[in-house]
Amino acid sequence: MIEVQNLTKRYGEKVAVDGLTFTVQPGTVTGFLGPNGAGKSTTMRMIAGLDQPTAGRVLVNGRDYRAATAPMAELGIMLEARAVHTGRSARNHLLALAQTNGIGRHRVDEVIRLVGLTDVAGKRVGGFSLGMGQRLGIAAALLGSPRVVVLDEPVNGLDPEGVLWVRNLLKALANDGHTVFVSSHLMSEMALTATRLVVVGRGRLIADTTVEEFTALAGERSVSVRTPQPSELRDVLLGPGITVTTETPGLLVVEGLTAEQIGTAAWQAHLPVFELSANEASLEEAFMQLTEGSVDYRSSEPVMTGAVL
Repeated sequence: MIEVQNLTKRYGEKVAVDGLTFTVQPGTVTGFLGPNGAGKSTTMRMIAGLDQPTAGRVLVNGRDYRAATAPMAELGIMLEARAVHTGRSARNHLLALAQTNGIGRHRVDEVIRLVGLTDVAGKRVGGFSLGMGQRLGIAAALLGSPRVVVLDEPVNGLDPEGVLWVRNLLKALANDGHTVFVSSHLMSEMALTATRLVVVGRGRLIADTTVEEFTALAGERSVSVRTPQPSELRDVLLGPGITVTTETPGLLVVEGLTAEQIGTAAWQAHLPVFELSANEASLEEAFMQLTEGSVDYRSSEPVMTGAVL
């Protein structure tokens, strides 16, 4: 478990993290989202004990992580996968970490196999691709069989197979009772991987909730209804504040009513409905809407198709 309690970090007059409080529970994948400059990296560095909070505290499994007698067994963290000695092989990099943390050589071989680097374990890290470097960073984070895993942008640079592997790995760790906290800018991947979200903006908490509840905060946009009697159903549904449009024959798009209200109205009017589905905001749409006021860096104009850059 990770407990962040009234966490604040100032750099001179700049407040990077401002009174942040949330808890990351074991047994679930929790996504950590926020625009650039929101304070995510600073928060993760304070969780790892790399930065000292100006105020507040972080507890990992109920205590200050810096006081842990076996730190890599408590917290496995990847903040910058390429922060390695480029002249070392992948195996020697992991062996050095293992030897300084009382971890056996057999565990090094296990994590090398786990992340799929067996064939290149003897090669120098300086020649690794971005994706291979990510796999090595994840191997280092898992080296101590930690109870808590914190990963910053773990799928960066990975191909589709690698992205799927990371997704399944995170879910497997959570299902095994680990605390899994992962940051990402890929909303589509977070929608597939995370169960809960912690969303921050300008150092402050915006949301600490489930993925479903977060997207619901953006509101139900419309409801699609397929019926063989669209004209009759339209007449039943129309009213103040309600719009009904026809996209294709037999398919109505309704704004201003919930799916339950539409279904009930159709049933009461004895009108058949073949499809009834709410068109809710995607995680990306909800994120863009709910963090709009927390974006520090915004392009002035949209990129147009065919524009010369």
